Amino acid sequence: MSDAFLSVADAEAPPRLNGELVFAAPWESRAFGLAAALRDRGLFDWDEFRVCLIAQISDWEKHHASDESYSYYGCWQRALVALLTKKGVCSTIELEAGEHALAARPAGHDHSHDHDHDH
Repeated sequence: MSDAFLSVADAEAPPRLNGELVFAAPWESRAFGLAAALRDRGLFDWDEFRVCLIAQISDWEKHHASDESYSYYGCWQRALVALLTKKGVCSTIELEAGEHALAARPAGHDHSHDHDHDH
């Protein structure tokens, strides 16, 4: 957080500019979209997610200095992982394997066209 720590109540709301959601990097919008899609499929409701998000934000605030770089969507991602593992949707090992696979993709990898993944 740039100036000072926000209260948890303020921090739980997604960053906005002129009323529009703000994402600093593509992965942030994907994390947001993934959570929304999973909620739409009935895997959890927003109140469940919000509780996990507040816990992650509080945990971050307890373990970091006010001048350290804060990532709202870093907390969002950790909340989603915590909720999915708690609900038994997938294991931490499965999530970490998926994360490593995504991180290993070449820069600029695009899924907008059909191709095999042996590149």
